[in-house]
Amino acid sequence: MSDGAWVSLFSGGKDSSWALYRALERGYPVERLVTVHPDGDSYMYHVPATRLAALAAESIGIPLMEVEPEDFEADDVPDSGVQGDEELEPLEAALRQLDGELDRGIGGLTAGAVESEYQTTRIEAMAERLEAELFAPLWQQDPRDLADAMLDAGFEIRIIQVAAYGLDESWLGRTLDADALDELEALNEEYGVHILGEGGEFETLVTDGPHMSRRIELEYETTWDGTRGSLEIHDAFLA
Repeated sequence: MSDGAWVSLFSGGKDSSWALYRALERGYPVERLVTVHPDGDSYMYHVPATRLAALAAESIGIPLMEVEPEDFEADDVPDSGVQGDEELEPLEAALRQLDGELDRGIGGLTAGAVESEYQTTRIEAMAERLEAELFAPLWQQDPRDLADAMLDAGFEIRIIQVAAYGLDESWLGRTLDADALDELEALNEEYGVHILGEGGEFETLVTDGPHMSRRIELEYETTWDGTRGSLEIHDAFLA
């Protein structure tokens, strides 16, 4: 393992939280969480409720770096004109800045990709440019096995957005449990819904887990347009 510090690419959702948790289990010295706040829809990043990552980071006890795309001029990063590459530029610029600030530099990154070649190939290339190891423990693992492992570990996972045929308003705010996973498996067979929602079918927030000292409480209403919806969060705080 590299002598440098580890940085976790973190949204507060289940996949990035699981990658972080597994890295901590292995004893990787994670010194920063990094959250990108996308501007509108994104091919690369988890979008909804990323502002709650700050609460999650406080509960986890690891400092958070928040990346606003407009904050970083990334002239030294290759720009291919492809949206995914362009979206990665502010993250890479932020990581280069962080690499200079950390005493030992960045030695490794954690990422929560499961099956997306689109995301993973770009993150792998970025890690190579940063001369950092990449730890992606969800990559190409069975989605149901991963979900079961998250629940077995004590993760409390809330659905905060849905956007897929077969997922209705009743899923908004729902806590993932074994019954919910059984239903998602059935929706996968019938409509192709990804069990972990990696195709954007749904988005999540981890509100509690073994790596967190306090759970996140939410006060919200649901918004639903007939085909997709999300939580309109009025307040969020640590219990």
